[in-house]
Amino acid sequence: MKSIKLLALCLFITFSMPVSAVSKEYSENPDRSVWLCALDRIAEPLLSNLAKGELRKNMPVESSNKDIEGRKLCTYLEALGRIMTGIAPWLELGVDETKEGQLRKKYIDLSILSITHAVNPDSPDYMNFNRSSQPLVDAAFLAHGLLRARTQIWDKLDKATQSRVIKELKSSRVIRPYNSNWLFFSAMVEAALKELDGEWEYEQVRHAIDSFDKWYKGDGWYGDGEMFHFDYYNSFVIHPMLFEILEICRKHGIKTSIKHETEKLRYARYAEEQERLISPEGTYPVIGRSLAYRFGAFYALSDVAYRKLLPARVTPAQVRCALTCLISKQINAPATFDPDGWLRIGIAGYQPSVGESYISTGSLYLCSAVFIALGLPPDDPFWTAPAADWTSKKAWSGVDIDCDKALGK
Repeated sequence: MKSIKLLALCLFITFSMPVSAVSKEYSENPDRSVWLCALDRIAEPLLSNLAKGELRKNMPVESSNKDIEGRKLCTYLEALGRIMTGIAPWLELGVDETKEGQLRKKYIDLSILSITHAVNPDSPDYMNFNRSSQPLVDAAFLAHGLLRARTQIWDKLDKATQSRVIKELKSSRVIRPYNSNWLFFSAMVEAALKELDGEWEYEQVRHAIDSFDKWYKGDGWYGDGEMFHFDYYNSFVIHPMLFEILEICRKHGIKTSIKHETEKLRYARYAEEQERLISPEGTYPVIGRSLAYRFGAFYALSDVAYRKLLPARVTPAQVRCALTCLISKQINAPATFDPDGWLRIGIAGYQPSVGESYISTGSLYLCSAVFIALGLPPDDPFWTAPAADWTSKKAWSGVDIDCDKALGK
């Protein structure tokens, strides 16, 4: 009995300790170290198991959906696509002799093996890209990740695996997207096929852009379909995928109904608003669906910082410090992980009622999208500038701040 109690105590201590206390520090920069330790803690069980062909065997599948077998049909691709979209810019920095560089080497190697298993029909972890509707979502996230790590991941896949990836992405075309943010999943797959294979079905891209041109609501916000939804889907999907797709269209000389420069202004404004949503304590409004994606809600803010599109009123340092506070708060909430290190459903810890019926364990790994800014190297001003308070922290401590201004177009 004593030994059981001791084991329980050890597990409690381990899984309630700050992330930096249970992982090695990979950077002399304290904020970057927090981000890297969080990334490592999230990604390690997922990619280390998949790289061995043991993800299906070892990853638990939790969902409020009574059709758990239906969720199992999709959850593994969800996990892979979402982790790759978040860590890809960091992987693209490549390998060096630093602790961080060696950590990247580990995850580059694991990612290559993982993708190889995911598209190999003979692997126990061969993934579903075309049965039911959900695989279209995560084919798009995986495709986006491959574009972001073109050198370190895509170019290092063997030719057979590259061909299999292309085949699987094309197979997702049988899934018709809903008239919502889902239009960008089809468009993202096609944009990736254009880049990786040279051919695409451009009509899917055009339709997505034209639809969202009509659904723009003002001040950096798009409707999710014709109606406005007060949630984080402008961050989870709409802005990051739209901007990437417009970049590819511009590269190929294709004119679009939403101009690249127009979206650049809208994206920057939306990110500015996101920065203001982070409270002095590192919390944010609990509004809308898919809150179990945790700090993935700030995907857009991290991506805008990574792309160096922040408006002049928002400094990289205040974004870094705001996101560090937010990441620390959520990842260190007790019971965020199960005893084997897998993410559990919740916002601050384990809160299973937060998970809609489409949420399962694999879905949760979209939280990794916040790590986009790790693609900025350690010597970038985003990381090296002195710490700075973010807008809400300044405002609620009595500091005089500038007036906020809506985007005029």
